[in-house]
Amino acid sequence: MNPPRSHAVSPDLAAIDIGSNSFRLEIGQVSPGRYKRVDYVKETVRLGAGLDADGMLTEDAIVRGLNCLSRLQQRLAGFSPAHVRAVATQTLREARNRDLFLARAQTVLGYPIEVISGREEARLIYAGVARLQPSDKPRLVIDIGGRSTEMILGQGRSPLRAESFQVGSVSLSMRYFPDGRFTEQAFRAAQVAAGAEFEEALMPFARRHWDESLGSSGTAGAVSQLLAASGITDGAITPEGLRWCIDQCLKAGRADRLSLPGLKDDRRAVIGGGLAILYTLSTHFGIDSLQPARGALRQGVIFDLSERLDAAAGRSLGTPGHDIREASVADLQRRYEVDTAQARRVTEVATTLFNAVAPDADRAAQRELVWACALHEMGMMVSHHDHHRHSAYLLGNVDAAGFSQSQQRRLAELVLAQRGGLRKVEARLTEPVFAWQVICLRLAIIKCHARSPVDLTAVQLERRGEEAILSVPSTWEDTHPRTMFLLGEEVKAWERGGPLRLRLHA
Repeated sequence: MNPPRSHAVSPDLAAIDIGSNSFRLEIGQVSPGRYKRVDYVKETVRLGAGLDADGMLTEDAIVRGLNCLSRLQQRLAGFSPAHVRAVATQTLREARNRDLFLARAQTVLGYPIEVISGREEARLIYAGVARLQPSDKPRLVIDIGGRSTEMILGQGRSPLRAESFQVGSVSLSMRYFPDGRFTEQAFRAAQVAAGAEFEEALMPFARRHWDESLGSSGTAGAVSQLLAASGITDGAITPEGLRWCIDQCLKAGRADRLSLPGLKDDRRAVIGGGLAILYTLSTHFGIDSLQPARGALRQGVIFDLSERLDAAAGRSLGTPGHDIREASVADLQRRYEVDTAQARRVTEVATTLFNAVAPDADRAAQRELVWACALHEMGMMVSHHDHHRHSAYLLGNVDAAGFSQSQQRRLAELVLAQRGGLRKVEARLTEPVFAWQVICLRLAIIKCHARSPVDLTAVQLERRGEEAILSVPSTWEDTHPRTMFLLGEEVKAWERGGPLRLRLHA
């Protein structure tokens, strides 16, 4: 008998890591206990170097990024959108004009791009390392990127603490080695600046919390290769090895004169900042030997995508499965003391209505509505007054494992639209799917306002072009006067704003 699809070798999955220094494409296959790389492409783009003093990406940097994505798109020809996930990190977390870049980039790439939070980036980095380099020892994983550094404490496959710090090899090099000159004073200043960023991590990531330390991806990999090729260490990054690297930089005087075995050209311009961060971490956290890690963000994205596909193939909506986002939603419900019985009632009504008016909506849209229903009252933990605004703020800003910042913003707007006027989300309402999600959520909340068991067959919603026809029993005029009043107010709300019109038939 053939094994179930979710336990067989996966189709090719692709991850695009839109980093501050490099863009990377990884294509791989996942099977139980095994990962096979199919292809890997890396291009140095220096997107992070294109942030100006006002936090805006320059046109030159944008074009560099778009040109790279255009080349990656050619390699992805024929890939299903369900099998591709593109994530962007610190530079696009910072860039004030990121929405402009994302709109152009998604058109070029042909797939959605998610901006992920620093902690989500750290979680995915650990997922990549833990799967490709398994161990039961308590471990510290460090990933130094172009504009951020992630630190994760974990054991086995479980990240126990994950943090992101806004200091990276590109940003530090631009500030302290702007013309490529290496001086002792510049290295000291760079180390002080890095130390200031990491100071709050001294206790939670102290030496007593871990038995081994691993350096993932970019900077750590480059320095490890340099030390091994020069015969200084076997690839382990040690304080002595880092001092030797810094001495070589000082002897060269300039980045363009630095010639060391194993040092690639694309690393030369940012090696100063990377070494300053590594040396600061080694001395402040007692790291005697940082070993190069197998696994990084891009593999973590593929493993996460594989789990999402597995959950989608074998489990129904709203049922906790392998998709970590389900666990995050349940955790948020507990943390903010959500009335889960009411959330379930609203979910049942809203999804029934949505399936009737948007039967062809993709699974992502259905799940968004489920999650919005589950969390629409989380703001009541703050205040019952205007709780929808509190819910939206919390949902847009809380750390929720598995969710990108882009997804959280969309869910926040959906939750914000649950009551009151529609002008506050009028820009998003131009998206037809979002508009139908909103009307179904609002009607479900009205239907369930009494917080008692509901009859799912009592209310029917029909779609006629841009009209939503709501049918309720004729007896409701006498038996449900408060509900009828609220439905009448809802008809007026859609008359005042929004692309849809609600009609009530009793």
